[in-house]
Amino acid sequence: MSLRKILLLISLLLLSVSAYAEQGTGIEGVYKSLDNMKFSFDGKQVEVIEFLSFYCSHCYHFEKEIPVIKGNFPKRIKWTTVPMYWGSGSPKPGEAYFLAEEAGKGEKMKKALFEAVFIEKRDIGNVEVLDDIGLKIGLGFDYSRRLRAGEKAREVGEAMLKSKLYNIEETPSLIIAGNLKTNAGMIKGSPDQLRDNVILMLKSILGSSQP
Repeated sequence: MSLRKILLLISLLLLSVSAYAEQGTGIEGVYKSLDNMKFSFDGKQVEVIEFLSFYCSHCYHFEKEIPVIKGNFPKRIKWTTVPMYWGSGSPKPGEAYFLAEEAGKGEKMKKALFEAVFIEKRDIGNVEVLDDIGLKIGLGFDYSRRLRAGEKAREVGEAMLKSKLYNIEETPSLIIAGNLKTNAGMIKGSPDQLRDNVILMLKSILGSSQP
């Protein structure tokens, strides 16, 4: 194990001491327990809710770490993506994501939206740009029609309300097992440090139930 990795793990353990004391859960990692929500784990699978913005560079970089997290726990994680937006951002990318998810192409849409913003420098608030992205990932005329009709506007609105319920103040933020919130701001770290913190938390929750 590299020195950097050892130092990271030590820092995560030290930072998480206050979390243990506050919650008394014995779950390792850096996080905040949400008093208004309930811890939930059925002994088999842990739900992870990812709040993100497609305009967020931190979300874009963290997206590359998600396969590593999932790869550590095959079939043990239920990953849910909740798209939101800040300030002058458009709700349309979130609508496009929900339409793609319904068609079984949610992951492709996530990747395409991030690449459109951060690599291609395109305006994903523009419906014509979203039409083009949909076409590239295999979504046809029906997607375009439904996007323009705002069929998923309600779901985006519900996602924004959900972000308030969980008191999401930065993206990406993750809600693990119902009420454990973590993000890069809590550990004052990078996307890979957030990844390692999430893995530490999940290992602690799954515990002896790990296959």
